[in-house]
Amino acid sequence: MHTRVTGVVIEDDAILLLDQDTEGARSWSLPGGKVENGETLEEALVREMREETGVEVEVGRLLYVCDVTSAHVVHITFEARRVGGRVGAVTEGADTRPIRQVEFVPLDRLPELGFSQKFSKLCREGFPGAGSYMGPKSAIGL
Repeated sequence: MHTRVTGVVIEDDAILLLDQDTEGARSWSLPGGKVENGETLEEALVREMREETGVEVEVGRLLYVCDVTSAHVVHITFEARRVGGRVGAVTEGADTRPIRQVEFVPLDRLPELGFSQKFSKLCREGFPGAGSYMGPKSAIGL
């Protein structure tokens, strides 16, 4: 089992997403990645956000923990706040899958990018029940 951290950065009713190939049908996803040996969750998220989006973040509250048992992955997602950097200043070669685009996407557009209504609602409502184990990733609509 390995651990993956992701970050939710929402500004002005828009969420920071990246467009790259994934295992699923949806190409837009939350920035984040695998926690490496010797890293804390916070260090891993700060590094992944910088590498994948160009944004420097401050890690906030824990939003949810969920798992994908078929892939032996635990997903830990935090709220994050942009404190610097430049959106789209991606670290070339830091990710095995090329990142096509990074942008703040209006929350209204999440369904057209393949995100569920449930996930869109959680974003709008500020993730009620934050800090909870949510079970399978599908429980949060991802």
